[in-house]
Amino acid sequence: MDEESVVDVGDVRLAYRTWGDEDAHPVVLLHSLGDNAAGWEETAVILAEEWRVYAPDLRGHGESDWPEDYSFELMRDDVLGFLDACDLPRVGLVGHSMGGVVAYLLTQEHPDRVERLVLEETPPPFPREPVTHVRPDEPLTYDWPVVPAMKGQTDDPDPDWLERLGEITVPTLLIGGGPDSHVPQRQISDMAERIPDSRMVIIPAGHSVHEAQPRQFAEQVTEFFTS
Repeated sequence: MDEESVVDVGDVRLAYRTWGDEDAHPVVLLHSLGDNAAGWEETAVILAEEWRVYAPDLRGHGESDWPEDYSFELMRDDVLGFLDACDLPRVGLVGHSMGGVVAYLLTQEHPDRVERLVLEETPPPFPREPVTHVRPDEPLTYDWPVVPAMKGQTDDPDPDWLERLGEITVPTLLIGGGPDSHVPQRQISDMAERIPDSRMVIIPAGHSVHEAQPRQFAEQVTEFFTS
């Protein structure tokens, strides 16, 4: 059973969920754009058999603050503050899609805080053709301005993101969703080739691998973290 908590990080309050034994080694899960910590539920329950699992709602999502000021760098700094506030000096870090970008930016900047890194269906830092996004009519569980802000950076990424992939020295696992994913799998492979100590696996489940195949995803993560 998960527990829900909040923590103040700089000017924002982040909500987060936890699973597992408090004394177990910590693993932090970062969700995708428009999602929140609840999306990790099935995977987190499985991982919690061995790990202490933390999953924050990133700024602008879920129960965390919606400050209308969004960037990958701000989210990266929020996660660093989250680790400090939760007294987590070094963690296993897992990021899905947008959360994967946040995860590798944090690892580039603060490699001492990340023991191992998992990037699930993470957008490669290569420029791509912009797409206009229209706000849905229904109520949202995230702040709409976060979408154009994060999509804009993904479409036209800072060149340093690509250049600094080679500075990621922690063991890294990249998980692709196979042919049903909208993320080009060859580009994920290109990312893996740029990260010195990395490997890539394909779980043919589409973009949200951890939701479509939670057991297989969790087993890959656990095997990687214990290898």
